[in-house]
Amino acid sequence: MAALPLRALTLRQLQFFSVLVEEGQFGRAARRLAITQPALSNAIKQMEKLLGAELLTRSTHRLELTPVGAEVLARTDFLVNTFEVALRDIESIVQRGRAFVRIGVIPSAAARVAAAAGEFLGSGRRDVELAWRDAPSNTLLAELRSGQIDMAVAAITEPPGGLACIDLFRDPLVLVVRRDHALAAAGDASWEAIGKERLVLFESGSMPALGNPARAQFAQGAEPYRVSYSETLYALVRSGQALGLMPRLYTSSLRDPELVVLPLLKPRVERRVVLAYLPGPMRNVVAQELIAFLREKLPRAREASEAGEIGEAKVRRVSSKGTRARR
Repeated sequence: MAALPLRALTLRQLQFFSVLVEEGQFGRAARRLAITQPALSNAIKQMEKLLGAELLTRSTHRLELTPVGAEVLARTDFLVNTFEVALRDIESIVQRGRAFVRIGVIPSAAARVAAAAGEFLGSGRRDVELAWRDAPSNTLLAELRSGQIDMAVAAITEPPGGLACIDLFRDPLVLVVRRDHALAAAGDASWEAIGKERLVLFESGSMPALGNPARAQFAQGAEPYRVSYSETLYALVRSGQALGLMPRLYTSSLRDPELVVLPLLKPRVERRVVLAYLPGPMRNVVAQELIAFLREKLPRAREASEAGEIGEAKVRRVSSKGTRARR
């Protein structure tokens, strides 16, 4: 059981501390909270007194968290976010008779996750309201830990601490080339075949951890272009300035007659796509049911998609051979 002084902490004090750290200044935080600056300062001092530890170091121009303050903040944000979401959940149940579930998803997997969630809702469910959040994996996992979302479909290269993870499928790296490139006719490519050609890849997410070791292994030449969006990557490939290196999920909606997607082999480099959530009791039963549904549905959807992609690739190769024969 917690000591009596600590149990005197209030949610309001925790909210004040969270907002103060986010704003980084007493004046801005006080205006956002609609209280006076002295009232905010007193609330933080009272919180530090109850905890028996200093949370912030104060100077004229900035606030900095102490090591204890950083640990307290992580738990404070979780409590505050969980409380806010619980209020919204209660409001949704009372006013609309629906549970409120928040889903995070990486953009490359959004089509499959949205389709599966739509099937879940279409099975006669009228007791759930979904909220969506799309962001890079590291952002989603951080928001999951802090209680801002209930589950996340994310790509990882190593197990994320403090979270439960269900493996959904593996997403390999592929090469995007112009249709008139020499590699396009082969139907697949190896890292060695890339040679000294320049690559373009995403600057964040799982790509640095996946692509850089393979590039180093085969001593590839020029430093690759690093971009944030697939449209930019495709534009650089289309213009002949680079070959595109990206996870296959991103290419599922690519319909460009100028570009060809090639499996990249020897070695086959993959990222894990997982369904992550906080261990322990879930906030509502519907969230548990949706996790169970996605766990079963998403791997099957991936298998069906891969079968279709293999069929399309065979058709493209046969068509390409026929074209060369007629010539």
